[in-house]
Amino acid sequence: MARGKLIVLSGPGGVGKSTISQELRKHDDFTLSVSYTTRKPRIGEIDGVHYHFVTDEEFTELVHNNEMLEHAEFAGNKYGTPRKEVESARNAGRNVLLEIEISGARQIREHDSSALLVFLMPPSWEVLKARIEGRGTDTPERIAARLALAEEEMAAAKEFDEILINHEVGEVVQGLIALAAR
Repeated sequence: MARGKLIVLSGPGGVGKSTISQELRKHDDFTLSVSYTTRKPRIGEIDGVHYHFVTDEEFTELVHNNEMLEHAEFAGNKYGTPRKEVESARNAGRNVLLEIEISGARQIREHDSSALLVFLMPPSWEVLKARIEGRGTDTPERIAARLALAEEEMAAAKEFDEILINHEVGEVVQGLIALAAR
């Protein structure tokens, strides 16, 4: 059995990474890695499905024990990818999608040159801005900070192997499936 591919999906906040990941979850040849986080669950999020929710101390211990494939701090919370789950799925021949921030993608690149790094771009800056403002969960200050960060993140697109533009969810999902089949 061939070892599964590791595909990293990154892009600015609000670009639709979570929506793409949820849709890709429906395809049998993909496994979505469930990250650890120190942030509190949002309404509707389930521990072990959307994230593994842990305390700051538990997260630090996981990092210390080298149980994370990558880890980063974003918006005041820590996020990390469990090494054992990813390796187990890949060894079973399954493609693994990591939906992670750019700093995490850089860590993956350092440790696994076979990983395929995919950057998800919005159709336009105006569309991204409308998505971030339309969430209704952030203060005006937080929105401004997210937009400033998005500009920085979009500048990193050139570091990635592939760039997909999120015009339509199904189109991006098919693009990821095609990349995994290469």
